[in-house]
Amino acid sequence: MGVAAEIKEFPPGHWWHSQKGLRRFYDLNALPQKPSPMRKQPDEEALRLIQNTLRHAVHKRLIADETVPVGVSQSGGLDSSLVTALAREAKTPLDSFVVGTADSEDIAASRQVADFLGTRHHVYIYSVEEMLEVLPEVIYHLESFDAPLVRSAIPNYFLARLAADYVKVTLLGEGADEIFAGYEYLADYVDAESLDAEPRLITNKLHNTNLQRADRMTMAHGIEGRVPFLDKEVIRTAFSLPAEWKLQSENRPEKELLRRVAANLLPENIVWRPKQKFSDGAGSMHALTAYADEKISDSEYAAHRRSPDAVPVRSKEELFYYRIFKEIFGNDLSPDSIGVTRSITADELD
Repeated sequence: MGVAAEIKEFPPGHWWHSQKGLRRFYDLNALPQKPSPMRKQPDEEALRLIQNTLRHAVHKRLIADETVPVGVSQSGGLDSSLVTALAREAKTPLDSFVVGTADSEDIAASRQVADFLGTRHHVYIYSVEEMLEVLPEVIYHLESFDAPLVRSAIPNYFLARLAADYVKVTLLGEGADEIFAGYEYLADYVDAESLDAEPRLITNKLHNTNLQRADRMTMAHGIEGRVPFLDKEVIRTAFSLPAEWKLQSENRPEKELLRRVAANLLPENIVWRPKQKFSDGAGSMHALTAYADEKISDSEYAAHRRSPDAVPVRSKEELFYYRIFKEIFGNDLSPDSIGVTRSITADELD
């Protein structure tokens, strides 16, 4: 199959007409930031607003033809567990899905949530050998070599494959960390203005980072992924809240707003379970990093980094993925078009 002479990314928040070209219909940056509140903590009215807006978004995404079964991805983390709890209010029975390695923390946590909510829970445990076996196919569908994206795409791939045996649609927890400032690196932001700007930036980039991963892995198995946290009203509500309420501190964990919303819906230890990247909780992160470290020598990595014409990579792991990417796509896909995950932490580099 041939490839077009010129490939351009379709920008988010736009529609296209053959005569009128691209036109913007949604601009996240146009959403106003709410002035700083007199109170430092959200009141019950604000928490009810978040819960009701998210509840409506979840219930709306359960709507489907009776021949189209809908389930939920449920890793035992806060975001997917909250979506599951709200979905369970409106759907019985409800199928939930989790994957991970044998020592994955997600498996035990997700089983607890499933028992608590009464979902029909499905579990798939995969090995390191299976991860390496599907890695080229994952990169083929993902069209990226961004290390955090690839390593989290692997559990997404297995999850979609598992879900495809039972449902045609899955609800996902994507977007919560962006709009409610849940990532570890956002703890470095100590003032409201910068914390408002960075989540807007990473939300605007979701189309070629986490949403690209979620979309490509689900569609690789004929599954439609729906993302209630990225409902327009949920986004509007999240960014209308004072950014001070999202600041992390010793006394305020990440996504405290969502944790307080979930307090009456989920077990307490799940509500306050620390944030983990999907690849970490599912068990793929450290195994892949270690394998890449064996395959890429220090001298190879240093030589690549020194080369003025080399594609920039941030770790041996990323160089390992890039080599597979290059083998699959050759020169058909420009590395310049690849989205870059900003939430990568210092201990994941080099």
